Amino acid sequence: MPHSTGWSSRKDERSSKETPIGDVVEGLLREPLFARGMAVGRLAARWEDVVGPKLAAETTPESLENGVLVVAASTGPFGAQARFLADEIRAQANAGLGEELVEQVRIVVRPEVARRGGSPTGSDG
Repeated sequence: MPHSTGWSSRKDERSSKETPIGDVVEGLLREPLFARGMAVGRLAARWEDVVGPKLAAETTPESLENGVLVVAASTGPFGAQARFLADEIRAQANAGLGEELVEQVRIVVRPEVARRGGSPTGSDG
C-alpha cells in the first residue's frame, strides 16, 4: 500500500473487527486528505460539460486547493484558449460542483496531457 505523510497523524484505533465497506468509505471521505480530491474527481467526470468537447479533449482538471483550480492544457494555444475562458470555466465548474469552491483558475501547459478526442494530429479522418 502506498505510504503518505498525511497518515502519520492518524489517531484512530485499529481493530480486527469486520466493518462494512460503506462505513470505511464514509470515514475516508471525512479525512481532509481524501476530501480534497473529491471535487476534482467530480469535475473530471463532467469536464466536457464544463469546458465543451473540443477544449475537454485538450485539457484536464489537475487539482483544486484553496480555491485554485489548476487546469492542464496539452499545448500553448489550448492553454491560451483556456486562460481566455478562465472566468467562464470558474463559473461552470462551480455550477457543476453545486457550490462555490473555485475562486480562481490557473492554467499550466503539460504536453503529456492525453488528448481524449480525435486523432493526435487533430483531425478525425
